[in-house]
Amino acid sequence: MKLQKDTTSAESPHGRWYADACGAAFGLELLGERWSMLIVRELMFGPRRFSDIRTSLPGLSAKVLTERLAGLEANGVIVRSTAPDPAPAQLYGLTDWGYAAEPIISELGRWAAASPLHDPTLPLSPVSFMLSLRTMLKTDAAQGMKVVVQFTIGKARFTARLEDGAMPVTRGETNASDLHFTAPAAPPLAAVFYGNMAPETVGVEITGVAGLCHRFVDLFELPTQCTT
Repeated sequence: MKLQKDTTSAESPHGRWYADACGAAFGLELLGERWSMLIVRELMFGPRRFSDIRTSLPGLSAKVLTERLAGLEANGVIVRSTAPDPAPAQLYGLTDWGYAAEPIISELGRWAAASPLHDPTLPLSPVSFMLSLRTMLKTDAAQGMKVVVQFTIGKARFTARLEDGAMPVTRGETNASDLHFTAPAAPPLAAVFYGNMAPETVGVEITGVAGLCHRFVDLFELPTQCTT
């Protein structure tokens, strides 16, 4: 009598690489192909067009993006929809299960950032920077603090709402914010938040409540580097 279930059929990716029932192995089969996890990362703050995803991941070809989107959709991670008028377009967004991958991406990023080999000067997408803020927030220090912060990063707009140690981020602007950070790209903001650079030296503009900027920036900290 055969007891082992065959999990390598064309209908399921489970077992296609590792033939291993471990959930971590299956997770790698779902998100471990090159670019797949970064595509999921770029959708963490809402659906996006094909061209927008490619712009955020300039090393990704249209062919590979098409293949990865198809695979992620087939495996239930993303779903397609149509943007409303006046400019209808096909959008790619995460399913509820897809959004649940955020802690995995965040903790992997926190773990890797502790490596002395991590190079923070490499290109960084706006979504990646905003996700890093959610990851590197010192929740204990943020307790009791309530602030609405707007970020303009090139053409991208985000609103972060910090309250009692939690900071959800949404794509788009808000009519009322306590702080507004404006930068041509994400790396200058990373230099301010994680590199102690003065905003004016890297082209970052900040407007809002006097004295609040330093308190807010101090809430974010990269992990201590490991020793080899």
